[in-house]
Amino acid sequence: MISNIPVVKTRADRAKFYGSTEWRQLRVVCLDRDNHECQWCKADGRLTMQSDSVLEIDHIKELEFYPEYALDLDNLRTLCKDCHNKRHDRMNYKGNAKKKKWDDEWW
Repeated sequence: MISNIPVVKTRADRAKFYGSTEWRQLRVVCLDRDNHECQWCKADGRLTMQSDSVLEIDHIKELEFYPEYALDLDNLRTLCKDCHNKRHDRMNYKGNAKKKKWDDEWW
């Protein structure tokens, strides 16, 4: 990091940033501020906490494009793993899972 702005260009840079003491401490502050609840689920009237899902800290302005906001608490929010994957358009969130229909034929 140069003057508190992380350089995050490679996978190794990301690992170094997310393993840093500064990030790990800020992550706890964010979780506490958000009451350990997914903010997107909460906005939809659902409660998703650590007991229900893995909670992740999301950079609202993405780290890759806005490194100057990497350690800005106002740029962070708590999301469950499913919402975080959905936010980044990853295909492994529950909303994309095909639901198996009940089939009595196997009985």
